[in-house]
Amino acid sequence: MRELDSVPELVEPVMVAAFEGWNDAGEAASSVIEHLATVWDTDELLALEPDDYYDFQVSRPRVEMVDGENRGITWPTTRVSVARPPGARGDVVLVRGTEPNMRWRGFCADLLAVARELGVRRVILLGALLADSPHTRPVPVASVVSPPELRRTLGLEPTNYEGPTGIVGVLQDVFGAAGLETISLWAAVPHYVAQPPCPKGTLSLLRRVEDILDLTIPFGDLPEEARAWERGVDELASEDSDIASYVRSLEEAKDATELPEASGEAIAREFERYLKRRGHG
Repeated sequence: MRELDSVPELVEPVMVAAFEGWNDAGEAASSVIEHLATVWDTDELLALEPDDYYDFQVSRPRVEMVDGENRGITWPTTRVSVARPPGARGDVVLVRGTEPNMRWRGFCADLLAVARELGVRRVILLGALLADSPHTRPVPVASVVSPPELRRTLGLEPTNYEGPTGIVGVLQDVFGAAGLETISLWAAVPHYVAQPPCPKGTLSLLRRVEDILDLTIPFGDLPEEARAWERGVDELASEDSDIASYVRSLEEAKDATELPEASGEAIAREFERYLKRRGHG
């Protein structure tokens, strides 16, 4: 790990992390970190040593060009930066990288050491998976939370997933076992539109992050991009009767599992959240 020259004095820092690759369907999760780094002023603190965790035949370095000139090589790695969002009570530590190809335990130990050195007590891990979810409905976001009682406090939906996991799942286990409040948020991206970007999935994750951080995050053009994405998928579906029929079956299955009362409560909660975050409540 490239060491911190000096540990900054942070105020109640919360870490928010996402990783490109297996954990990032439609790049919905990593795009949250990219968005936050755009709307907030950030300072990079460190980068993990790429030779320790990446197979460069799998995660290849890139040649970056500026004005037609060779600027050099950019190596795959994980970068840690810090932001002080306007109006926030504390700092936010942003972590973005590519899922490592090897030595996951050492990778997690490095990130845990960074979190402890910076005084982080709460971690939000972001992921996105492909699911039987219709693009015409809100993108579901499920969670894994440690300690479990924190889920009720935050009003998050649980997941009962069992199966293979990625670096987000391993970090959830490592951070939780170390005593940090750890929240993994997983967006269910429609599998029939898996190609990135998926702004609707990014927006769903961003709204949950906003709630957990208890601050207002500028969404910028993201809501309109999400609507444009949905309209684009509508057009593609309208041109293929099989896809259109499949989407209708997903919609019917989704609606059948949600009681009208539950849907009404969800709408009311979302409206209250909007008023609170946008200064009307």
